[in-house]
Amino acid sequence: MLLEYVPILTLILVGLGIGGVALIAPQLLAPKRPSRRKQLPYESGMIPIGPAQRRFPVKFYLIALLFILFDIEIIFFYPWALQVRSLKTLALVEMGLFVLILLIGYIYAWRKGAFEWER
Repeated sequence: MLLEYVPILTLILVGLGIGGVALIAPQLLAPKRPSRRKQLPYESGMIPIGPAQRRFPVKFYLIALLFILFDIEIIFFYPWALQVRSLKTLALVEMGLFVLILLIGYIYAWRKGAFEWER
């Protein structure tokens, strides 16, 4: 029974091997000529202004988190759309409930002011 998992183990080992070679080979083969200019941080070809470690408002992270949350939940529509005909009315009711829960979360975030860009 464990022989059925050998291809998966082989794929994982090959992937780790390729990743390891991709990380180690440049360290061994690339020329090393450090200079002051190469050690400077790069910001779109401009000289960096101010400290690199500055604080961002929590709003940025909140918007990013909400985007990822709703984006990942939308992924569940695809398998449902593929099987909606075979699942009949039950699938429609369940997806309606799912969309209702999403809508409640969206309205809650909206009312709390999560989408306001105040400074």
